[in-house]
Amino acid sequence: MMRMVKSKAASIGLVVSALSLAAVVSTMSVAQDQPDAAATTLRAASEFEPIADNAERSRALFEEAGKVIQHPRCVNCHPAGDQPLQGMEMRVHEPPVSRGEGDLGMPGMMCGTCHGAANVEVVGQAETIKSIPGHPLWHVAPIEMAWVGKTLGEICQQLKDPARNGGKTVDQIVDHMAEDSLVGWGWEPGAGREPVPGSQQVFGELIRRWAETGADCPAP
Repeated sequence: MMRMVKSKAASIGLVVSALSLAAVVSTMSVAQDQPDAAATTLRAASEFEPIADNAERSRALFEEAGKVIQHPRCVNCHPAGDQPLQGMEMRVHEPPVSRGEGDLGMPGMMCGTCHGAANVEVVGQAETIKSIPGHPLWHVAPIEMAWVGKTLGEICQQLKDPARNGGKTVDQIVDHMAEDSLVGWGWEPGAGREPVPGSQQVFGELIRRWAETGADCPAP
């Protein structure tokens, strides 16, 4: 009888230990799943003023702006191939689509077939689909402006090259980043999507000060 009591006590102890371990693991998982605060915020350009060296400050400004530039919300529309990407995991667009002539999709499956002039909330569909993105100018970035697979330094050099940035000057790139409403969609991507960090105003000022300090690029 004493042996049975000891056996039950041991079993209970194992269950309690297992539950305790599960609670610890669960707590660890939750902690690991929390987004990095530094990655989800955008520092103001003024915070980089103490950096005395212009080139160093310019690189630091662009690296901060890189939190937006390299965010999936932006990179998904700058694919290296003919198919845009979707989601934070940057999966290939579903349903299957191709950039087509003018980067607006193929006949019968143009971008505007599904993407209207504004975000549209979806009710009663899959739990993971809360809305359909929309903007009057919705399209895939031209292939020469592909960002997927490139380092931030490589993207920086590309942004300064008129042959790979849509024929723009650095000043026009600044205006595009700071004012373009399609770029601004990244901060208002619709229900169910993580927006890019900060605000377009803060991002635009980072790019503006980057240009004013020499438009220096991080190492490739």
